[in-house]
Amino acid sequence: MDAAGTPKGVYNMVQGTGPDVGQIMAGHPDVDMVSFTGSTRAGIIVAKTAADTVKRVAQELGGKSPNIILPDADLEESVRSGVTSCFENSGQSCDAPTRMLVPADRHDEALGYARAAAESLVTGDPRSEKTMLGPVVSSQQYEKIQRLIEAGIAEGATLVTGGPGKPEGLDRGYYVRPTVFGHVTNDMTIAREEIFGPVLSILPYADEDDAVAIANDTVYGLGAYIQSGSLQHARAVARRLRAGSVYLNNPDWDTMAPFGGYKQSGNGREYADWGIDDFLEIKGIVGWQA
Repeated sequence: MDAAGTPKGVYNMVQGTGPDVGQIMAGHPDVDMVSFTGSTRAGIIVAKTAADTVKRVAQELGGKSPNIILPDADLEESVRSGVTSCFENSGQSCDAPTRMLVPADRHDEALGYARAAAESLVTGDPRSEKTMLGPVVSSQQYEKIQRLIEAGIAEGATLVTGGPGKPEGLDRGYYVRPTVFGHVTNDMTIAREEIFGPVLSILPYADEDDAVAIANDTVYGLGAYIQSGSLQHARAVARRLRAGSVYLNNPDWDTMAPFGGYKQSGNGREYADWGIDDFLEIKGIVGWQA
């Protein structure tokens, strides 16, 4: 910022933990607006802290994004790309497509494709060019992921691949086995809670109305994904989803499209003009013309 010629005082970086720095900034009367990216749990604390000074708050929070594979989609390609997308950044993406919805009559076929895709991913040292999945961020996050994997097994989901513990040969570091569950129902913990790790839940649906109902049955609403052989069909389903961003047939990343969530996934939008609007105030001057 200094090298770019930004005037001193316009940009300041203050480092520290949430309770020590973030919470104080959120509640400070001299701070007019707070933008926060993180978990829904932390976002609630930020919003409550900011409320005392009635400041504006924009938040990009958690997600449990559905990936609806419609009957007219290429199932094998859609499942494989869905696994890869879910596991990017070792699953540590707020809008990761962690709930894959597939036609019930092709559910077991989808599990086979998902197993092959997950087991083809190399987990290891992030400095190696062969590595596709590195470790998760901390011991706390690793333990949370392990508890949720155990919950999936305990609640009756089918463990397709992966599972508890670390990948073979990786005894040191917070590495998680790429994990896929099948026969998941939307009331299971792994379908309700944001895991933030390389864990995919595959849920069968009866028909299109059922798929939409399952997709929307969540406290989150950050992202949603649709795979279809017909763009017109995908568009029609997209209109029915309660999510801030809907991605049709794996499009390229577009920074001109607004990004942000519905429900407990936050408020406000990022990218392009929408990313600036949250930081602006509107002033109306009435009687300006004589």
